[in-house]
Amino acid sequence: MNIVVAVTGGIAAYKTVHLVRLLVTAGHHVTVVPTEDALRFVGKPTWEAISRHPVTTSVHEDVAQVRHVALGQAAELVIVAPATANTIAKMAAGLADDLLGTTLLATTAPVAIAPAMHTEMWRHPATQANIDTLRGRGVAVLGPDSGELTGGDSGPGRMREPERIVEQALALVDHDAPGDLDGLRVAVSAGGTREPLDPVRFLGNRSSGRQGVALALAAADLGAEVALVCAHVEEAVLADAAQHPLTRVEHVGTAAELGAAMRTAAEDAAVIVMAAAVADYRPAEVSERKLTKESGPLRSIELVPNDDIVAALAARRTPGQVVVAFAAETADDHAQLLARARRKRERKGVDLLVVNEVGWDRGFETSQNSVHMIGEEGAVLAQASGTKRAVADEIWNVVADVLG
Repeated sequence: MNIVVAVTGGIAAYKTVHLVRLLVTAGHHVTVVPTEDALRFVGKPTWEAISRHPVTTSVHEDVAQVRHVALGQAAELVIVAPATANTIAKMAAGLADDLLGTTLLATTAPVAIAPAMHTEMWRHPATQANIDTLRGRGVAVLGPDSGELTGGDSGPGRMREPERIVEQALALVDHDAPGDLDGLRVAVSAGGTREPLDPVRFLGNRSSGRQGVALALAAADLGAEVALVCAHVEEAVLADAAQHPLTRVEHVGTAAELGAAMRTAAEDAAVIVMAAAVADYRPAEVSERKLTKESGPLRSIELVPNDDIVAALAARRTPGQVVVAFAAETADDHAQLLARARRKRERKGVDLLVVNEVGWDRGFETSQNSVHMIGEEGAVLAQASGTKRAVADEIWNVVADVLG
């Protein structure tokens, strides 16, 4: 494959050397297009040695070959790593004052960028607006990750590791290996709803959203178009899925908001996955002002039930639509756990129920999970343990079987 790797002027350019090496050793034809500032971090000899091709920043070389547009025309994939705030702004504006700019305007190939900058620069409204513009044009935004940054700072802005960038970028053009969910639309919920008591307090739960987000990302990696409805999921947890070109994220707060969003997302979905932890009850009354001790003792809170979202989705599903529910349970033993799961699957009317045992130190707020998948007539279709991504992959294997 003909791949252009564009390198811009950030300290993370040293990581791009390994990225280029990974692509070259995998058999790809790689042309490195650095900016002048990039060469202040890693020199031209290094790029030429690692890519095995001549390197230039100028539009005035190889004029007879019309190099300033030929590179973009020949590219089957373009990766910009690192993508600085300056380069992102220039891409959004369509500037073409160097070889990188003309190459990006001349290409019709998939383009992936790996942002790298300090947290404040990444979060600046101008950068976020530019990122939104690029995403709207179909550019895949890979990262940034959260972690240690130059100068001792820490936060979102760290360039994603080369192995992950290569994996995600190549997936944009890997037409020979479609996923099991290729072209299907999927609706996934994640996180935990919050039911307000007053402007300060709420009834909530410990769900981090990690399992739901892992399910969304796994589905997208399998080729599905994913609508991900998130209730209070941290930016760091959501990052990979939110930046996947096949995912669309909607943020909600309460159970009622999540129910409305999932009903809309489910209208054209082949699979509905309710992984969010939804509050069963909400306060009957919500105070417009903070409840204080000066107001008198709060002896009780009247609660009213929320609608059963997944049962309603299952009841109104269209022919062929698969509905998956989750159940987080505490149980005395394995038999009791499965018995509760079977009753819940029957009561909800779903095609598949994924049950996991939770407690003070497991299930929630961890990177690991252990689940059983209950299908028709209460059969245990599969069991999965390990990272939440590994569990998500196994769940989709079972869903693919249910889809037939």
